[in-house]
Amino acid sequence: MNIEIKKSIKPVKYKYAIDYLEKRLLKLNKKRAKELIWVLEHDEIYTVGKNFLKNEVLNKNIKIIKTNRGGKITYHGPGQLICYFVIDLNKRKKDIRRFINLIEKSIIETLKEFKIETFSDKKNIGIWHKKKNKIMKVAAIGLRISKWIVYHGFSININNDLNKYKNIVPCGIKNKGVTNLYTIKNQNYKNLKDKVIKNLIKNLEV
Repeated sequence: MNIEIKKSIKPVKYKYAIDYLEKRLLKLNKKRAKELIWVLEHDEIYTVGKNFLKNEVLNKNIKIIKTNRGGKITYHGPGQLICYFVIDLNKRKKDIRRFINLIEKSIIETLKEFKIETFSDKKNIGIWHKKKNKIMKVAAIGLRISKWIVYHGFSININNDLNKYKNIVPCGIKNKGVTNLYTIKNQNYKNLKDKVIKNLIKNLEV
């Protein structure tokens, strides 16, 4: 498959990453570049999608960055895996719901390799873990589409600071919590990014 795989070791500035994705989108539109999967980490930042409401910011002192992705408010920071992509659905089925299912399936399959059971929810996009009747989000998804090229991506909480979510209503969902993989199961997640890429590519080929 003709997809460029990019892995950043040091944290990448949010604005740089989004500019990079949008430039790749334009090039892909003109058939001048490959599709892209890019795994990275951001420094601490709160971003809001097009559907966010002001009352979802609980701490008015935090700085928020407006984006053109779908979804609401979320937090990015150290200890969280970000997977961005620029994928051309003109080459595949032009079905955004199917594509979201593909992303969800890739994350669920990846976490299963670490013996962690998770699930998706049609009403609330993302990946969830249930413990003692409490449903907690472990991965968030935010996408944008232009001429059937889909970009932005998803994040998986590994060992990030969960207290940061107290400043916001994460993804605008009040009755569910947020967790990370270390809280669910304390183990080595070193090769998580490679497994995510492997499963994403496998499911894109189907």
